[in-house]
Amino acid sequence: MAYYAALKHLHLTTIAVTFTLFVLRGVWMMADSPRLQARWVRVLPHINDTLLFSSGLALAILLGQYPFVDGWLTAKLIALLAYIVLGTFALKRGKTRGQRTAAWIAALLVFAYMVAVARAHAPWPF
Repeated sequence: MAYYAALKHLHLTTIAVTFTLFVLRGVWMMADSPRLQARWVRVLPHINDTLLFSSGLALAILLGQYPFVDGWLTAKLIALLAYIVLGTFALKRGKTRGQRTAAWIAALLVFAYMVAVARAHAPWPF
């Protein structure tokens, strides 16, 4: 269990970075800012999200909790897929600013749901 604390800290840190970057990119998208096209803005989220997913996977293995076995983890995985799809519509694939903004807000709500599921260890945390 020596690795548990470090993995959990890495996971929580990358969650905070993911949230911050997604909010920032959403604000820049709504403002039609050229900052959204900066190389670091296109690369850093992918590096961080890879660390986030890897640390989550390592925690699941370490704790012996797996999607499709543990309901809350299954809910998080399905929500993660929804978050990714909504995020791509919010930042790239939405045809209008209104569509992108709606997808961004929906992605933030899904993100909040994932945090609530993780804290409660229940697929229906509310």
